[in-house]
Amino acid sequence: MKIVYARAAALAFALSLFTTAAHAQRPPTPADPSAAPPADRQAAARPATGPVKVKYEGGFLGARKQDGWLSFDDLNRRVIFKSKEQRELFSLSYDALSAAWPDTKSRRSTAGQVIASTVPYGLGLPGLLMKSKSRYLVVQYRDPDTGHEGVTSFKMQDKELVASVLTTLAEKAQLTQRGDAYVRRQGATTTKTTAPE
Repeated sequence: MKIVYARAAALAFALSLFTTAAHAQRPPTPADPSAAPPADRQAAARPATGPVKVKYEGGFLGARKQDGWLSFDDLNRRVIFKSKEQRELFSLSYDALSAAWPDTKSRRSTAGQVIASTVPYGLGLPGLLMKSKSRYLVVQYRDPDTGHEGVTSFKMQDKELVASVLTTLAEKAQLTQRGDAYVRRQGATTTKTTAPE
């Protein structure tokens, strides 16, 4: 008898979660700013100013994954990644960038994994639905000195910050928007600014 009540309670709980999830997935209302097309959202992004806290995720030769700061050096036309101690680890020239885009990775949250594995009688199944999203700025580059091509990524706090850094980087590197991404057109030239003498 207790098993029947436990299963009924688990079924009721699961149904309430699915009902809530279905309600959360309805289309956004027109007044919702996130309902705007991607190009409009990125056009409205504020320019990034000053260093931005990021986690370097790999893709550049000789650098390991670590937390640090991403900043723009307009005088030398490059984007710089510095360690937490503000030591420059590597930089990418604006002219070396061939594409940049935002990325999102979703995975089961730690709390969801704990709930799913510890709660008996299937009551932990809703824990499988608990997911967390990570936001990334992905940059494709070609090093003019070595000819090496690569893709590197930086994990950021939220999608607004990714959009801000992405639009600022695209503007400085003179990349053209294509959907959510920015690309360098074949044969496009970049203007180099020189420091006043």
